[in-house]
Amino acid sequence: MLRILTALIAIVGLALAGWFGVQRYFGNETLPALPAVFSKADDGLPDTAAEWRGRIDYRRLDLQLIELSLRPEMAGLAVAVVEDGEVRFVRTYGVADRSTREPVTPDTVFRWASVSKTATGMLAATLASEGTVDLSRPVASWQTSLRLPQGAEARLTFAQLLSHQTGLTKNAYDEKLEAGDDPVAIRGKLFAAPLQCPPGTCHTYQNIAFDAASEILGEAGQRPFTDQISERFFRPLSMASATYGMAGLTSATEWARPHHQMTVRPLKEAYWRVPAAAGINSNITDFAKWMQAMMGERADVMTPAAIQLAETPLIATPRIYSGDLAKALSGAGYGLGLRSFIYNGRRLLGHSGAVAGYRATMIFDPVTKTGVVAMWNANWGIPFRIPFAVLDSYQQLPDCGWLNVGALPMPDEEPDLPAAPETKEISPCLTR
Repeated sequence: MLRILTALIAIVGLALAGWFGVQRYFGNETLPALPAVFSKADDGLPDTAAEWRGRIDYRRLDLQLIELSLRPEMAGLAVAVVEDGEVRFVRTYGVADRSTREPVTPDTVFRWASVSKTATGMLAATLASEGTVDLSRPVASWQTSLRLPQGAEARLTFAQLLSHQTGLTKNAYDEKLEAGDDPVAIRGKLFAAPLQCPPGTCHTYQNIAFDAASEILGEAGQRPFTDQISERFFRPLSMASATYGMAGLTSATEWARPHHQMTVRPLKEAYWRVPAAAGINSNITDFAKWMQAMMGERADVMTPAAIQLAETPLIATPRIYSGDLAKALSGAGYGLGLRSFIYNGRRLLGHSGAVAGYRATMIFDPVTKTGVVAMWNANWGIPFRIPFAVLDSYQQLPDCGWLNVGALPMPDEEPDLPAAPETKEISPCLTR
């Protein structure tokens, strides 16, 4: 009884803290509804405290996520935790649409953004392990629209394309994609783009060039790229909500609208038009199924050989994230559409993604088969810390404050898209 009373007091305290914080931000304006925490007791999901079991302190995590979701930078949030290979926590917070106050539920569909690259890498690894694709073949030997400076497509291998070794400056010609240009036409003009390094010698992150993989894999599998992903992965994994394209999102019964702070923003189709790079949508439970499969829990769908091929780093990368989180990570590398790095002495795998009004992340420890998937319909970067707070809890390490958002200042004004300035990081434990 004492524990229950303490938990209720804590929840009320967090709600009041969030309320006064929002009041400080909005002053005398009409205040939005506080984000709801959605739970269904009869759906078989571990979405109530009575169902949370494991090493991770899920009650504390839930309170932290409630506080996070109360921030004015946030709209809705969906989080799932896989611990020791099993889904142990599914929770949703906030709203899918501030204008209607529709809550986020476990059925709400979000965008994966660049986490979609993990599906592309897994298809390439699967076809390679079956002998259908030779990852060492030059890109030019396939029927692709990609043209690189100095004819480098004749030397760049498919594996190097999937690990972002084109040498092009980061996100080359993304602005043309955002302006509405055809991605096939843009790829044919990349020969005029500036190089950051000789192709095949460094990692420079791409979207348009990376999407040449959809052409190569379509040719190799003799089926449209997106159909192959659905047939080989989504259907066997029972990922019924997983789709490609803007129509796949908007045709869902429940889908999250893009937001920037308190404002609903219009959808932008740009990055859906490069499906290999950023085309997937799904709800949080299907996102968790994907992570479980990548952990090796579904060898009937993703073989150990294919997973190992995808996760093996092919090139070192610059630091990822920013501030103290970037300082806490080391040894970053990139395989076939999949990142890896060291955190607290453990090698983690995954990917994160960001498009206008949406963010997504999948980070897991392949040894313990423990990790997090999260999606939110806002431009704020702080929720990218969620997996690290969860993994610290699993390892029974001291709280590093990754989710201590109470000390963060409220935003003063709403900047224009596409990017919101990253809030100053809170110093965590960097001396472990």
